[in-house]
Amino acid sequence: MSTIIDFHSHILPGMDDGSETAEMSEQMLKLSKEQGIDVIAATPHFYAEQMTLDMFLKRRETAFLTIQDAAACRGISLLLGAEAAFFPGIGNAGGIQQLTIRGTSILLLEMPSREWNSRDIEEVEQLLARGITPLLAHIERFIPYQKDRRMIRRLYSLPILAQVNGGALLNWRTRRLALRLFSQGMAHLLGSDCHNLTTRPPNLAEGRNMIEKKLGRRCLSQIDRLGREISGL
Repeated sequence: MSTIIDFHSHILPGMDDGSETAEMSEQMLKLSKEQGIDVIAATPHFYAEQMTLDMFLKRRETAFLTIQDAAACRGISLLLGAEAAFFPGIGNAGGIQQLTIRGTSILLLEMPSREWNSRDIEEVEQLLARGITPLLAHIERFIPYQKDRRMIRRLYSLPILAQVNGGALLNWRTRRLALRLFSQGMAHLLGSDCHNLTTRPPNLAEGRNMIEKKLGRRCLSQIDRLGREISGL
């Protein structure tokens, strides 16, 4: 059976607007395991204007240690990373490699919630030049902002990756776009983007089921294969 990876989560307790306590995180781990998840990228929000990199890394390590044993008991591997919010200068920012998903060159990057411009794309190019591969977080949220298709073409001419949230496949308002992104090769990986047990719970299995139902088992297998390749599993 293939390894199933959740590439986007806010499962670390007390880091951001995600899990509030270690107990909540443990319940989120339980739900994830029941859905067949083997590996979770723990990607708390990083906002450069709110916290220094060193402070973020220390807080992340502390939060990780509080649930490390619970994850191991569930048979889940946690890969530490971050959901780095785009900011001017991120392409040359010092230490940004420390936010990549541990053991990889992948940076979960949250692009601006607006129409992108040439300078934005240049920042992505600078990250790539440094050996960092941006994985665009919940790309389905940002595509509707893009009126200038040239920016989309320019971005996708680069060796970037894009992630879709499982929830986008479950909502009829966003399902068609999410499926189209996968079918057109504009989305590559899945994440739950889970934050809690109620409004934004772990739901990757449901999203995966929708992919298989609408796009076929082959598409799902390609997602899993790529996930294993880039994470070294």
